[in-house]
Amino acid sequence: MLTRPESATLPTNDTLTVYFAGRPIAARAGDSVAAALLAGGITVTRQTPVTGAARGPYCMMGACFDCLAVVDGRPSVQTCMTQVRDGMRIDRQDGARGLAIEP
Repeated sequence: MLTRPESATLPTNDTLTVYFAGRPIAARAGDSVAAALLAGGITVTRQTPVTGAARGPYCMMGACFDCLAVVDGRPSVQTCMTQVRDGMRIDRQDGARGLAIEP
C-alpha cells in the first residue's frame, strides 16, 4: 500500500479536491493525477479493451500507458503526466475509447 510522508513544508492551503467516479479525493498542488489517486487508495484507472483486465499507474513516467483514464471528459489521458487541478473529474476508462466522428 502506498503511503505518503507528511511534509512540514507543505502549506495547508495547497490542498485540492479532485473527484474519481464522483468520490472526492484530497490532492496536493503539484501532484500528478496518478499520485493523487494512489494516495487516495485508487489503484485501478482503466480496463483493457480485449480482456477487461484491471490496470493502474505503474511506471509513473509516461512510458507504459497503464494509467490511462478519462479526465474532465477527455479519454486516454496519461494520469502520471497530468498535474491535478482543483475540481478535476476523473473516471475509469473501461475498454477502448470511442471515436468522435464529425460530419
